[in-house]
Amino acid sequence: MTYVLHYAPDNASLIVRLALEHRGLPYRAALVDRRAKAQESEDFRALNPNGLIPVLETPEGPLFETGAILLYLADRHGGLGPGPDDPARGDFLKWLFFLSNTIHPALRRLFYPEKYIAPAHVDALRAGTRNDLTQHYATLEIQAVRGWLLGGTAPTVLDFYTAALLRWPVLYPTDQPRDWFTLAASPALARLSAAVEALPATVVLQNAEGLGDTPFTAPRYSQPPEGSAT
Repeated sequence: MTYVLHYAPDNASLIVRLALEHRGLPYRAALVDRRAKAQESEDFRALNPNGLIPVLETPEGPLFETGAILLYLADRHGGLGPGPDDPARGDFLKWLFFLSNTIHPALRRLFYPEKYIAPAHVDALRAGTRNDLTQHYATLEIQAVRGWLLGGTAPTVLDFYTAALLRWPVLYPTDQPRDWFTLAASPALARLSAAVEALPATVVLQNAEGLGDTPFTAPRYSQPPEGSAT
């Protein structure tokens, strides 16, 4: 079966694309045109009623939620993280859910605070979220220093997810100061970003989504051949 990845450039779909490419799995990319608000269309909401990207069409039906897609691919195909019988499975799951349930939603609050709170309280929400994220990234740095299941010798979906979560705060939101976060302040995470950047899968990502030569170590705004990041 050829998977169908519904994507937009420099969205969470890039994490899934990295996993598909790294594992050598057949897939077709289907653009979701964010400028036309295609993610809000009836057709797309039939795949994901929440209207969020990505969606991966599979033999079992469409999957949404980045963490769920990654776990599905890892379990179905192997080579992307510890399997159900691996002693490291518990650690793998807790860090995957930390990325998907804690850091990723926090970034979304930072980028789109108006979706969560009244306009008068947006600045306070952003300030509190930046404080939370600073602690979360410090937690990740400690884990990366340990060098297993995050920044280890064999990349897993944890590395792909982390690299993306390190990319976005350098670039977004475009109308706010972003000096609260610097990758150089986290040497182990910087090494992880460089390792993911050196993978053949990332070359495909760079070309497909216009992310430039240094998408994780020195991010620049996407210049994709089709579609828009926002």
